[in-house]
Amino acid sequence: MTHSKGFSLIEVMVTLVLTTIGILGMVAMQGRSIQYTQDSVQRNTAIMLASDLVEIMRANPGEIFKKAPPADPVYSGLKENSLFYKKPKSSFDSAPAACDANPNTAIEMRDCWIESVEASLPGAEALLESAFHICRSSAPSDEEEPNCDDQGSMLEIQLAWTVKDGACPDERAPNSTTCIYRTRVEL
Repeated sequence: MTHSKGFSLIEVMVTLVLTTIGILGMVAMQGRSIQYTQDSVQRNTAIMLASDLVEIMRANPGEIFKKAPPADPVYSGLKENSLFYKKPKSSFDSAPAACDANPNTAIEMRDCWIESVEASLPGAEALLESAFHICRSSAPSDEEEPNCDDQGSMLEIQLAWTVKDGACPDERAPNSTTCIYRTRVEL
């Protein structure tokens, strides 16, 4: 009769190694999950802010359209210039003022929207001039350059925020620490 001494110790060691590898894999997966959740939260915030801007523009058609009721029967022709437009790598036509508690005019609504963007998206205040744009566009922008050609009936809105280096999954992002959300709408 042979006794195999130490065999159960080897089994315990192999089990510990396999369990440790499994736990490390779960920890890595949890870290990646948190990163993707944060990206999702920021993208949803950007979507909501873009939607809010579109609604503010629709609430102020005289700032967007050349022809608007009641003087004309229908809304038509986007203006070449508007206080809502912002060219790439530029600032708004008029500098944003502090948000009024009850905004009544289009510029007050726009300024409150800008304040909301700066408060909601990380690093948006620093990126407002360099990575944001709201412009007329006849065709979708490519990855490198926005297509703000002041033609067509579409508005392109791009919002941006900062992330940890390499944390943005979007290939269109201007650099490894900036994520963007870009949409095109027809008013």
